[in-house]
Amino acid sequence: MNRIIMNALNKPQRAVSWICRLAAAAILLQTLFFKFTGAPESVYIFTKVGMEPWGRFISGVVELIASCLLLSSRFTWAGALLALGVMSGAIASHLTILGIVVQGDGGLLFGLALAVFAFSLTALILHRRQIPRISGLFRKKCASASAQL
Repeated sequence: MNRIIMNALNKPQRAVSWICRLAAAAILLQTLFFKFTGAPESVYIFTKVGMEPWGRFISGVVELIASCLLLSSRFTWAGALLALGVMSGAIASHLTILGIVVQGDGGLLFGLALAVFAFSLTALILHRRQIPRISGLFRKKCASASAQL
């Protein structure tokens, strides 16, 4: 099934997909060092939003999982959804609590969050046919349950 879905994308779409997935994963993976080592800027951010230290660790683990899934051709959609969720939280935090500039970074972290959001959204749109259809699964279970009666 994986090959069928990847082959459903034409060559330019595959190239865009890989560029977006690699860029998003690279940014997410690069920030893990700061989250997991307790870098002062990370501690400041998560303290300010009231989630230090567990929010920092959980966020890091979710970003690691999202990165791995983004790099997996079969589960790109899941990685993109996870990354979109985490980046939505980061963007919302910047807009409501932290501000766009955090500790004089010139808006770098906010810009990276926007970039990961855009890359992940693009990957999700390109790989939308990979998303399992819950309605189909539900119908199959109902049909098999009624057949057993």
